[in-house]
Amino acid sequence: MQSLWMLFASFMFAAMGVCVKLASQQFSTSEIVMYRGIVGVVVLSLIIRLQGGSFRTTMPGAHLWRGVVGVVSLWMWFYAIANLPLATAVTLNYMAPIWIALWLFIMGWWHARNQVKWPLLAAIAASFGGVTLLLQPAFHANQLGTALIALGSSVLSAMAYMQVRKLGLAGEPENRVVLYFSAMNLVAGIAGNYALAPDGAAVWHPITSWHGGLLLLGIGICATSAQIAMTRAYRLGQTLVVANLQYTGIVFSSVWGVLVFDDAFSWHSWAGISVILLSGVAATFYNTRNTERGKAIASTDPIASEV
Repeated sequence: MQSLWMLFASFMFAAMGVCVKLASQQFSTSEIVMYRGIVGVVVLSLIIRLQGGSFRTTMPGAHLWRGVVGVVSLWMWFYAIANLPLATAVTLNYMAPIWIALWLFIMGWWHARNQVKWPLLAAIAASFGGVTLLLQPAFHANQLGTALIALGSSVLSAMAYMQVRKLGLAGEPENRVVLYFSAMNLVAGIAGNYALAPDGAAVWHPITSWHGGLLLLGIGICATSAQIAMTRAYRLGQTLVVANLQYTGIVFSSVWGVLVFDDAFSWHSWAGISVILLSGVAATFYNTRNTERGKAIASTDPIASEV
């Protein structure tokens, strides 16, 4: 039953996407990243303090690298959410495990002296076929550039996942990792608003209504609660079940997009979403159950199925 925390996490991540898309009508991407960081810092600081934890770390450089990569990825993803159908932006971001699987495949092939893991290769190839299908409508709607930004976000997200794993294996608590990432969001949001403004004249949109304020608060709360629930699921649930349940985020986002934004998808889009979802599940299953590396760390590594 503990694995079902991932269902809650996926739902909250999808809800965060809805809030980001709605908030982007009033605030810039930089401001949304900043407010997401503010809420995260406040919530995680309280959690760490109440648990008697420490804010001190012996790995500031690792946190900095994870923060930089993660913030850029988040920035690109929020921009994509604001300008693409919600399900499209979310699905392309969920390519991160596929990029990791591709990296593992290349490294495994290199160290195993040309030994090819065909099931994993088939899953990776299928996922790229799904991306091609999903990008067809974006190409015709002149949104290809934005779609590629979302895809680039997934590449950086994969790098962030691998850095999080290194921090975890080094004994760094998850709450501290998320806290420093939230702090990086806060700093990057402020700096980005100045850096991207014409002539350096940053524009700060005031929170003039409860609607806007609640959307920004919702982004931070949804993201933070989703990360906490995801951590709990990986710690207490079955890794393989949890890793596969994360893909329900694609389903939730598709439903949100249709209900809230009246998104209409062609068969290309639905086929691409389905292929990416199924190939991601297949790659996760194979990595965790059929490789020696996956079997060895599946019970202890919170993202074993991915890295």
